[in-house]
Amino acid sequence: MTTYNNLPIAEAYSADEMRTIRLKYQQILRASKIDDPIKRQKIKKAFDFALDAHKGMRRKSGEPYVLHPLEVAHICVKDIGLKTTSIICAFLHDVAEDTNYTIKDIEVMFGKRVAKIVDGLTKISGIFSQSDSLQAENFRKILLTLAEDVRVILIKLADRLHNMRTLESMTIEKQMKISSETSMLYAPLAHRLGLFSIKSEMEDLVLKYKNPDAFRIITQKLESSHIDRNRFIQSFIQPIKRNLTTEGLSFQILHRDKSISSIWQKMQTKKVDFEQVYDLFAVRIILNSEIKNEKIDCWRTYSSITDIYIPKQDRFRDWISVPKANGYEALHTTVMSKSGRWVEVQIRSNRMDEIAEKGYAAHWKYKGKTKSETGLDEWLSKIREILQNNDSNALDFLDDFKLNLFSDEIYLFTPKGEIRTLPKNSSVIDFAYSIHSHIGSQAIGAKINNQLVPLNHILNSGDQIEILTSAKQKPKDEWMNFAITARAKSGIKNSLKAHRKEVIREGKNLMTQYCKTLDLKCSEQFRADLVKFIGIGSESDFFYRLGSGQVKEDDIKQFVKYSKEQHSWMRYINPFSRLGKSEKSSLAEEVRNQLKKQPDVLLLSKKYDKADIIYAPCCNAIPGDDVIGFIEKDNSISIHRTTCSLANDLMSKYGNNIIKVKWREKGNLQFLTGIRMYGNDKLGLIKEMISILSGEMGINIRSFNITTNNDLFEGQVTLYVSDIDQLNNIIKELQKVEGVNKIYRID
Repeated sequence: MTTYNNLPIAEAYSADEMRTIRLKYQQILRASKIDDPIKRQKIKKAFDFALDAHKGMRRKSGEPYVLHPLEVAHICVKDIGLKTTSIICAFLHDVAEDTNYTIKDIEVMFGKRVAKIVDGLTKISGIFSQSDSLQAENFRKILLTLAEDVRVILIKLADRLHNMRTLESMTIEKQMKISSETSMLYAPLAHRLGLFSIKSEMEDLVLKYKNPDAFRIITQKLESSHIDRNRFIQSFIQPIKRNLTTEGLSFQILHRDKSISSIWQKMQTKKVDFEQVYDLFAVRIILNSEIKNEKIDCWRTYSSITDIYIPKQDRFRDWISVPKANGYEALHTTVMSKSGRWVEVQIRSNRMDEIAEKGYAAHWKYKGKTKSETGLDEWLSKIREILQNNDSNALDFLDDFKLNLFSDEIYLFTPKGEIRTLPKNSSVIDFAYSIHSHIGSQAIGAKINNQLVPLNHILNSGDQIEILTSAKQKPKDEWMNFAITARAKSGIKNSLKAHRKEVIREGKNLMTQYCKTLDLKCSEQFRADLVKFIGIGSESDFFYRLGSGQVKEDDIKQFVKYSKEQHSWMRYINPFSRLGKSEKSSLAEEVRNQLKKQPDVLLLSKKYDKADIIYAPCCNAIPGDDVIGFIEKDNSISIHRTTCSLANDLMSKYGNNIIKVKWREKGNLQFLTGIRMYGNDKLGLIKEMISILSGEMGINIRSFNITTNNDLFEGQVTLYVSDIDQLNNIIKELQKVEGVNKIYRID
């Protein structure tokens, strides 16, 4: 029996729990296919160490904590294809954070490489003066180790996936925080590293917790239509099997349902019901081809399929000739079945399929064995550049990093014909910085296909670009408006920061001179009063404007004169602040006024009784919506729908500011919301709708706008409702009106 510190492991776990733990350990060994006895002994040593280190610890669900690192290791092996070192690190990834063992202890027992990876996976504790967001600092530290070992990120993705799988035992605040982090950072990162199955499962689980009703409805609809879908697929693939067999190709044909989150996303973007999403599944053909024959075999397969079914021309994708930047290779086509349904077909070789499923680990396995090079290593290089920029705080870094998680890409060429991959909608300045930071900072324009274009020119796939430079050029503020890559934005910001520091220093020197000339005491209070009088946001902004000539000595003299006349700077009001209120108050203002009349519409913890509650205008929550509270910097509480993209961004950075919020059962308040409609115009349409809303349902309408074009109409109605049930009932009744084809709530 294994023991450490003379304490038997058996005391910590029941017999059933030990069987479960050892069964999971055996599953990991089988999935890893590691036969080397030395490597297996190292893995066993790490397993025993983790078993002892986490002895007696349990998760929120009540299960032994050690099952979590074991599940993480299983994901690393089964879904990513990692081996010995990664299994050991997965076993140990929480030891330094949650037990009395240190990184030094791990280094002594398992070596420097393992200790370095585990250190990268260990969360930061304590307060960081350079950032308000501990989450951002955590993520930055994890990624810093990426510069040395990409396995840190791969293990972290496995860790996050298992945490998402076991999220039901956490509080609602934790569920929102972890789900937001996952959707904003971890799922896009998994996609960028080619881990499509992990990315899809993460997104599905995010939807499950952030929009449980949508998740449940789509799941039920997929289950209820499974038999019909399977019958259709079998009839669809039979002719393909016959043709490919005749061609002498070795293959297997798989099919999968589109992920629940992608179905929901399509329903939202297209504003359609589940039944109107035509590509609910995809057929995948995997060819058993040697590397030297795989491309021609893929094209032969494509030709064979299009001999049977007519392809949709605008849905063809060739990622074999030019792979995606994350290494993904395949041919995609959408064809019309004999029964009149569109079906997506993916064609790839065994090697391509392994890269598609296991991402970076498989990409590394085949590196150098194919002639085609991917942009994945180049992308990792760009990330390392951002990581090495110590001049940015964690939140700036996080924003820069997110810019690199693009999925839509364009392919561009240098004058020498070298190919470069950039995000869609990149400009000339993005391309310039992708070559080198010095090229970017001195760029004045470009030649595209021998035509002169400015720095803000948007690039198209296939463009061949020559950057024009000048030694006198310096980055400008307006460049930030059309740069979209993290590399360009980071380069511009660094140059602007350096320039700004010089100008601020000059502004401080000028202020000292003016105070001497005017015989003034430049105290801290004097400067603060002066900044407010002129109407500038901060003292550093004031010095910058003073140094750049936007604020002059006469402005300071005017302040001194007015101060003497009025005896107090507080008598002076910045004229720019005298803007009158708009005739129509915003939704947030209206709700604030209503809450003063009836502040108990929401249930919050007693410690927030006196907090100012604000309904965020970005998502217009109404009673019945799933909502979350977010503590703002001024201690007010903003109420967001859990599906709100702005709230998602806030929660991914400041998860500790989330509080639980619940609607009361009944309330007398009316909340402003809106619906949009499309359909066929007809005589009396508006009258019929208003009759339903005002007459039959007694709804208070704020505005009603309809435009028509060629017998089609588009309408928007803003109205007051008491809760989500009333809004859904309104939509249901208006759908019955003849001519209304599509109707949905406006976010």
